[in-house]
Amino acid sequence: MSWIYIFIASIFEISWAVGLKYSNGFKNLKASIFTVITMILSYVFLAMGAKQLPIGTAYAVWTGIGAVGTAVYGIFFFNEPREFLRVFFLFVIIAGIIGLKLTSK
Repeated sequence: MSWIYIFIASIFEISWAVGLKYSNGFKNLKASIFTVITMILSYVFLAMGAKQLPIGTAYAVWTGIGAVGTAVYGIFFFNEPREFLRVFFLFVIIAGIIGLKLTSK
């Protein structure tokens, strides 16, 4: 169940990171409220997942999924760069996440 909590936390991590962009420096009230709520939920689920997993593993997976998800969102919705090396290194992060999962107890 801990891995599921970390995955849920990561989805909220992506949500609040993207929400920051839409909040326009916390000038857009609805986007700002969304950002704060998803930020809190992200931390809550991270804490739940970290009860059973090593904190280093939980944190690395949480931030890794959050970073990859946010970057992919940016590529598709904010027209951010799609350069080969950028995409390659996103896959390297994914490989690291898979490696942590496979070597975790």
